Amino acid sequence: MDRPGGVLLDLDGTIYEADRVVPGAPEAVARLRRAGLAVAFCTNATRMPRRALGERLAALGIPAVPGEIVTAPAAAAAWLRAEGIRRVALYVAEATLEEFPDCTADAAAPGAVVLGDLAAGWTFDVLNRAFRQVLGGARLVALQRNRYWKTADGLSLDAGPFVAALEYAAGTTATVVGKPSAPFFSLAVAALGVPADRVVVVGDDVTTDALGARAAGLRAVLVRTGKYRVGDEATVTPAPDAVVDSVARLPALFGVE
Repeated sequence: MDRPGGVLLDLDGTIYEADRVVPGAPEAVARLRRAGLAVAFCTNATRMPRRALGERLAALGIPAVPGEIVTAPAAAAAWLRAEGIRRVALYVAEATLEEFPDCTADAAAPGAVVLGDLAAGWTFDVLNRAFRQVLGGARLVALQRNRYWKTADGLSLDAGPFVAALEYAAGTTATVVGKPSAPFFSLAVAALGVPADRVVVVGDDVTTDALGARAAGLRAVLVRTGKYRVGDEATVTPAPDAVVDSVARLPALFGVE
């Protein structure tokens, strides 16, 4: 693959898995940066704000400032501002609330219902409350609709199944602000400051990372870590531009010393 001008790296399953860094990831990121490539991180993670993600990356040996991290919650906050919606019902982890400083919680008459990943926090009562709010006229906004992700004890349900349940029950379609939406990738490319035709997206999810990137006019590299399953690359069209064992192989792929 030709050397890109910038690289957008997914986090969970690509840079780290659960609490462990992917072997060789810190060294690979450092080599890309030394070679002059712009590096930023784009993630559908909804349980941690950018500040905490930056701290986690630093602890793993990968320094990053919040401006280099593009998240689905941050994209949602930008979307809400653009739509002029301030009163919302936020179904996100408590730690993520700091990404919505301009919003006011309103359970009675929200302008939007914002869905993230609540994990075990999703109960019938919680889901039913969100359902009634959407029926009452609130717009349904999904931070992401990933089907599953890889946790320490195996694959686990992500936010997507709960988004689909509300869409079906309320007879509506959610606005997805995270990957694989084109506006999300545009926001991430802007964070890099590199022309889109010189950007490569790297991730472990063949749909949200690889296919989403290709649909947004970007190149895509799929890694065989995280949620990757054998043969994933053959399930989408167009296929990823390249498939590598892990991010540790990126310098060699891009011809970086």
